[in-house]
Amino acid sequence: MSYHHPENDPKYIGLKVNPGIEKPEAVNADSVKRFLKKTKRKILSADDYLKGILEGDITLLSQAVTLVESNKPEHQKVAQEIIIRCLPHAGKSVRLGITGVPGAGKSTFIESLGKQITSQGGKLAVLAIDPSSERSKGSILGDKTRMEELSSDPNAYIRPSPAAGSLGGVARKTREIIVLCEAAGFNNIFIETVGVGQSETVVHSMVDFFLLIQIAGAGDELQGIKRGIMEMADTIVINKADGDNLERAQLAAAQFRSALHLFPPTGSGWTPLVLTCSALENTGVSQIWETINEYVELTKKNGFLKNRRHDQARYWMYETINETLRNNFYYNKQIKTKLPTFENLVLTDGMSSFVAANELLDTYFKSVRNE
Repeated sequence: MSYHHPENDPKYIGLKVNPGIEKPEAVNADSVKRFLKKTKRKILSADDYLKGILEGDITLLSQAVTLVESNKPEHQKVAQEIIIRCLPHAGKSVRLGITGVPGAGKSTFIESLGKQITSQGGKLAVLAIDPSSERSKGSILGDKTRMEELSSDPNAYIRPSPAAGSLGGVARKTREIIVLCEAAGFNNIFIETVGVGQSETVVHSMVDFFLLIQIAGAGDELQGIKRGIMEMADTIVINKADGDNLERAQLAAAQFRSALHLFPPTGSGWTPLVLTCSALENTGVSQIWETINEYVELTKKNGFLKNRRHDQARYWMYETINETLRNNFYYNKQIKTKLPTFENLVLTDGMSSFVAANELLDTYFKSVRNE
């Protein structure tokens, strides 16, 4: 097919454009469709996933984790069956929560401690709740980049999970992923949080030991952190205690020790410690690992660890009930139809918030009874 070029008009003296040819398709569309159909990932049976997980197959473990993270009903059905089948093989790991302000060196610390664990024959799974954009819902998922050496270790598994949406939902799924990783033979589970905030309270409800990483020289250390998070910490680590920062780190450690004396005794019988380390230079990290093992040994003997896990299981049962009821309410067809109208009434002072809420709840319960 030839195309008309206005440049060939007689009024444009000296210009001439030769006719071109129709551009062919870059690829054959039918071939692409056939290729995509062939390469579309097939969801295996729960038996296949269970067999692979128990054999330590990282590929099948990752696929099972993806099913857990998915919101599709067909994926959730398979995921829940896998989790139930994995439960008898879980519960034998040390679950460690790690938090700290951005820039405290959490990833460097995890890599340093993780390499020490794997070098001693241990297996480590790092579950990192990754920050997500509220606008685009995209995640950085950069932990594998930051932990370059650990991510290539055959005895380590790093899985970032985007924190977009409900924090409770992400945390519930993280708890289920712990079960899968334990069934796959990982006897050490690290859960790294985004930073100091609400996520710390949620992570504390699913781990055995809670580690708070701080740095010195970043302003008033004691004022820069919430008391509640300090009370949750089983050990506080002052990282980057090296070079010119060593003296400041030791001073910060002394300040934190003084502050911890003001807190009431813990129910575990453990006295929280304040330690210093340099994850970059790998100094003081082995002492921290020894401290974690001492804590686990103590709480196993006095029964606190077992009771804590029971409390956590009960807590997550109720949290799951609350989340499921909430989702069912908002996905209800009648509620979806009426909600904008009631919201507008509240905003224009046509109805109080409490009356609107009660009427919507009455609508929901009536629709459920009639189903």
